[in-house]
Amino acid sequence: MKLNVKKIFFVGLAFLMISMFWQTYDAIVTKILIDKFGLNQMWSGLVMALDNVLALFLIPVFGALSDKSKHKRGRRTPFIIVGTIIAALAFMTLTYSDNVQKSKIEVESQIIEDYDLIYRSESTDDTVILNNWKNIQDNIKSEWQSLLNQGTISFAKYSEYRDDIILPMEDILGDDQITDDETTELKELFDHHANERAWVITSNSPMTFFVFVLTLFVALLAMSAFRSPAVALMPDVTIKPLRSKANAIINLMGSLGALIALGSIMLFGLDKFSYVNYTPAFITIGVLMFVILGIFLWRVKEPELVAERISKEVKFDLVEEEENEDEWTEEEANLSKSKKVALILILASVTLWFFGYNAITTKLSDYAPKVLEMGYAIPIYIAHGSALLAFIPIGILATRVGRKKTILFGITLLTICFGSVYFLTPDTSFIMYIIFGLTGIAWATINVNSYPMVVELAKGSNVGKYTGYYYTFSMAAQIITPVFSGFLMDQFGREILFPYAATFVAIAFITMFFVKHGDTKIDKKSSLIENFDVDMD
Repeated sequence: MKLNVKKIFFVGLAFLMISMFWQTYDAIVTKILIDKFGLNQMWSGLVMALDNVLALFLIPVFGALSDKSKHKRGRRTPFIIVGTIIAALAFMTLTYSDNVQKSKIEVESQIIEDYDLIYRSESTDDTVILNNWKNIQDNIKSEWQSLLNQGTISFAKYSEYRDDIILPMEDILGDDQITDDETTELKELFDHHANERAWVITSNSPMTFFVFVLTLFVALLAMSAFRSPAVALMPDVTIKPLRSKANAIINLMGSLGALIALGSIMLFGLDKFSYVNYTPAFITIGVLMFVILGIFLWRVKEPELVAERISKEVKFDLVEEEENEDEWTEEEANLSKSKKVALILILASVTLWFFGYNAITTKLSDYAPKVLEMGYAIPIYIAHGSALLAFIPIGILATRVGRKKTILFGITLLTICFGSVYFLTPDTSFIMYIIFGLTGIAWATINVNSYPMVVELAKGSNVGKYTGYYYTFSMAAQIITPVFSGFLMDQFGREILFPYAATFVAIAFITMFFVKHGDTKIDKKSSLIENFDVDMD
């Protein structure tokens, strides 16, 4: 049995597009919602969960629809074509409302100029820094007073802003010098002011926000339409014993897509600051999606690859009942009780670790600059880079020790990584690079093996259905966790984020520990070299 790496590489281009889109979405859209539209952590999390709400309902539907498709291009390819085109166009269109909102802020407030003084100024002179802060404090006080005088905000709201922002700044700036701790507190107060001021602009002129969300909705709808068919394509064209290795390559392609997205964000200098122009990133990702779709259609002939998979299953006596699907009875199609329990436990584990992981991916672009005073792109880039290097060895390791043991190791490592970030400060933020390098390995260890464990329980004709199960539970977690983690961050501060994530990942260890089915058959007689046996043609 030889895995055709070249074939899986081109099949994985669909997953590369998906990952490229979502990495850009998670990194940029969160910051736009918080910085430019003024949503708080909870409400920005609610908007960020919109894609998962759609996915929860639509991924199983489109997975099942693609199972039944009789199109000449295959069951999955038509969904990939239509979904990619619509998603790419809508994603590029987001730049319009983003730039309109940025222009409104520039006209109506001093936020952007003051922000540049705080975060972009290279001055190290204590007197200059103190004078800058005093000028900013005067601007803030003047802006809220003007809004009160104009009737834009109520006296109750003005009193709230005065007590929460203006008076604490006055107390700190009453001295002739400020300490590092006071500077950190001043930045937190300014961020609070900037968020509230942006929300006043949004609430007084909400049409731009509505256009942004509507355009986003179209993009997310299109992504939901082709995500499940794109993921189901790998098991459609790969025999069961090779799916962990194939899934390692698919996930490698996903990491490559994320690296491309992060590379474009860093290339245009968009990862460290707020109130930047995101047009280059939106356009770059949209154009790349079209280019990659073209390569995918050129090299992936789905009906031929499915026929090849079926012939290999016959050759290696792996058919069982799979190709006699029309003769199945309902009883034969259903899982046994023990396998149902295993499926429930696997899906519960998926839900729990996505509770932790998605909270980080959604909120890191806000957390890293404002808590650790560092760019968010490089840690994520390192995580995906380490995952890229780890995917193939992990896929091979799973064939040697089993998927379950490999996942349990990944869960343990991920819990340690997330828990340790809580103890970092701006002075020790460089350790974040090491932690996220290990995080990438941990997540790869989990991700390579969890999806194959689910589809291992499926029959050949309902892989799309079980793919739908996997994504339904992961999406359900990703609906709740941005909102719930955002609520906790609003109540207890941004520092609660990583302990929150570590807790949910740790609980996933318990549910995964009791899984009894879905593992790979371990060939103890084969050598390690034989696990690298692949066919490049």
